[in-house]
Amino acid sequence: MTDVFEELSWRGLIAHSTDADALRAHLSAGPVTFYVGFDPTAPSIHMGNLVQIMVARALQRAGHRPILLVGGSTGLIGDPKQAGERTMNPRELVGEWVARIRDQVSRLISFDGASGAIVVNNYDWTAELSTLDFLRDVGKHFPVNRMLDREVVRARLESGISYTEFSYVLLQSLDYRELYRRHGCTLQTGGSDQWGNITAGVELIRRSEGARVHALATPLLTKADGTKFGKTESGTVWLDRAMTSPYAFHQFFLNAEDAKVIDYLKVFSERPREELEEIAARSAEAPHLRIAQRALADDVTDLVHTRAEREAAVAAAQAIFGRGELAQLPADTLRAVGEELGARALPAGDGLPTVVDALEAAGVVASKSAARRAIAEGGAYVNNTKVTDPAARLDAADVLAGGLVVLRRGRRTVGAVRLD
Repeated sequence: MTDVFEELSWRGLIAHSTDADALRAHLSAGPVTFYVGFDPTAPSIHMGNLVQIMVARALQRAGHRPILLVGGSTGLIGDPKQAGERTMNPRELVGEWVARIRDQVSRLISFDGASGAIVVNNYDWTAELSTLDFLRDVGKHFPVNRMLDREVVRARLESGISYTEFSYVLLQSLDYRELYRRHGCTLQTGGSDQWGNITAGVELIRRSEGARVHALATPLLTKADGTKFGKTESGTVWLDRAMTSPYAFHQFFLNAEDAKVIDYLKVFSERPREELEEIAARSAEAPHLRIAQRALADDVTDLVHTRAEREAAVAAAQAIFGRGELAQLPADTLRAVGEELGARALPAGDGLPTVVDALEAAGVVASKSAARRAIAEGGAYVNNTKVTDPAARLDAADVLAGGLVVLRRGRRTVGAVRLD
């Protein structure tokens, strides 16, 4: 057994824990069965969930056994949030999301050997549980004054909180106890926003089983300005390639800010400490080379989408700036490139538009006169081919898969149009 508590601490992955010395001793004493839960509130898990996967992978590498819980029942209710009730999604939709998320998490963890993971669904032990049994067996262990003292509940008291969301903590606590009884689970991990729910489960086991179990929570990852990491102008960074393409996924990490990139690298890369410290030192000496960003983007994309998908994303990024053939990229990668560049629709009309029109429509120049000037100065490109004639039109060979045309002015100003 390795000192995984120390590793998680160094990687910045511990915000809270039950008694640290006791937890460290528990992890050092032998294989521990632990669990982390994922509620199906969307068709895919996202970057915040990936933090929990990285904790689970680190614990598993140290010899501990993960249980990945997909919340088929808790997902029907929704953990209370700071403002307003969650939308109650239809059972059929939640069931579909359970299956998708179960498949996602199963691809990110090992099921082999003595520490091989198992995946469970809490709907299995709650679906047939009667209201009377739930109230007698679980509810009696929860003092209402303690439940009212939870931060998220206090924040909602004035605006209102339903009994459904108020009682969510009982269901999550029941999960911990059920996994303790069924599998000897003695550690729950999760995000710091779940700390109240997690420790309530610890307390339920103490009260009803007379046993001591443990808890660990990760901090919320943020950008330098304090906003949530994993959010972009276009929305959340998802792990499902249909919701966030491998190209966009790789680009997101490649654009990590210098002030935070080493923090992200410690969380999302599994390179050893010595190598990460070397990358940090090299990055501090030459931040313009973006060494840490490239390592981060490559490592996390390899994990989530495979090395082949990462290589395609890198090839696409190089091709956009003239270091590769755009026409050789797969259609789905080109589609992702178009989305990332914000490709604007350009009607083809009776014939293909002029290059001047395309440059303006793509937003790489401010006007048609600026487009003509860029062409005259030798700085206008269609799919990396220099344009020298201000009267030139696009031709069929310029149109990539999906009607995409990539326009560039100079070395770095890039845009795209999609011909209708």
